[in-house]
Amino acid sequence: MAETLGMLCDKLTIVKLKEYHTTDNDRLQSLATQASQLQEEIDEYIAAAVSGEIDPARMTFASNKVFKAEGNEIAAVEGHFGSVFYQLADVNCRLWHEQEKVYAFHQVPAAEKDLVVNLLAKLNLERNKCIDAINEQFKQLIVNKK
Repeated sequence: MAETLGMLCDKLTIVKLKEYHTTDNDRLQSLATQASQLQEEIDEYIAAAVSGEIDPARMTFASNKVFKAEGNEIAAVEGHFGSVFYQLADVNCRLWHEQEKVYAFHQVPAAEKDLVVNLLAKLNLERNKCIDAINEQFKQLIVNKK
């Protein structure tokens, strides 16, 4: 199992964003299937972790992003699962809308292009921090259960 709980949660929020932003019925059906599959995977992952089938050392997969911290401050990731999952969904929503600008980058005024690219980088850092936080919290929950 190469996925972590945080990665699965991230994928699910992205599928839900895609559902929200489409009206095509075939695409909506495909996305509903993906969402259902991801929900099942999350349930299976949690059950396997609780039963001891997953080594806690494999429950985290730190992003280890290398970046210059100065000038790239990002929001703190705080709270328990619900709060962090909410922050992950929120950052993915903001990423979605910023990424939309890139698809029409030729329309972004030259003076704003650097701002768009910088914001995308910061949002991705925040997204990875959320994924890492979900993974670490879940791992600690499992380790402390024993």
